[in-house]
Amino acid sequence: MRPSPQTPIGELVTEAPERARIFDELGIDYCCGGDQSLAQAARAQDLDPDTVARMLDAVPAATTTAEAPDWTSRPLDDLIDHIVDTHHTFLRRELPRLQDLLAKVTHAHSDDVDWLGPVREVFDTLKAELEDHMESEEAYVFPAIRTLAKGRILPDGSTLDSNAVEQMVAEHDDAGAMLKRLRTLTNDYTPPEGAGAPLQAALDRLRELEADMHRHVHKENNILFPRARRFA
Repeated sequence: MRPSPQTPIGELVTEAPERARIFDELGIDYCCGGDQSLAQAARAQDLDPDTVARMLDAVPAATTTAEAPDWTSRPLDDLIDHIVDTHHTFLRRELPRLQDLLAKVTHAHSDDVDWLGPVREVFDTLKAELEDHMESEEAYVFPAIRTLAKGRILPDGSTLDSNAVEQMVAEHDDAGAMLKRLRTLTNDYTPPEGAGAPLQAALDRLRELEADMHRHVHKENNILFPRARRFA
């Protein structure tokens, strides 16, 4: 679809995933805020909706390939495998590494960079909550969706617990708020003057974490869960 100010931003990224890069650069939340119209999202960032629409229109719609499948039509099993293998694996690898790096740079620079302490506190909370969140998804929500998508019944004969799905969405909102707080505290991941390589690396990896989380949550909030709600 051609981007329109009235189009929900989640739909725009679903149609052309490369548009996520533009939303990231503009600070627009297309995952937790995917139901917002482009106009609403742009104005919240003091941006002109028509200008943003033209920027998005320059991004071609995705070509469906083995590397870039259309997740709106692929089996839900495949989408869940992709989320776990790509995004959950990324978090389980990256969160401990980033926690260690932030601990080192905070120890070295907290006297000179006053926002490092708060950044570390927010990140530690985010890490703990994301780890619990992934366990919950993989223990119940994802297996339940897999079973029901195959036309089988759950062991207790119930349908998908909509409250469990909504809890996952609420936890995504909490994570999104913490990511936004990290961006604010670091002035959009801007290194202070004279920052050394470790601090620059920590900021770069926080930016990468945010970008991957946006894509991750978009696939769940705007594609997986809407498709799975028919089983509730």
